[in-house]
Amino acid sequence: MPVQMTPYLHFDRRAREAMEFYRSVLGGELQIMTFGDMGAEGPVPPPDGVMHAYLGTPDGFALMASDGDPRHPTGAPSGISVSLSGDDPEKLRGFFAGLAEGGVVDVAMEKQMWGDEFGQLTDRFGVRWLVNASAPTG
Repeated sequence: MPVQMTPYLHFDRRAREAMEFYRSVLGGELQIMTFGDMGAEGPVPPPDGVMHAYLGTPDGFALMASDGDPRHPTGAPSGISVSLSGDDPEKLRGFFAGLAEGGVVDVAMEKQMWGDEFGQLTDRFGVRWLVNASAPTG
């Protein structure tokens, strides 16, 4: 397997909800392993807490997440964004609209000065997304 880089998000007891939401928007197959699956009997970490979740999509995206250690809350992600880009504006607009549900649009998805369509949002879980659809060439 080649070396890969994959976003790994940490949520305070909301990883399952977040990853199910991302699957509903991005598609794909979601795998969830709880602390209980690995033998934890709680209360810390809670057996139903998400130890590791993996979402692989038909578009080749991979996203991982965890509830982490409840003794060390993470809060909302800060100073990092997840970027989606490509040359299929219709699909990317759909991802943008889906991710924006319950979130805040920071920059509307529209043509920008560099010629691409771009939008930025913060989803309902506090994750910032950058979506860029390349301008047609030719």
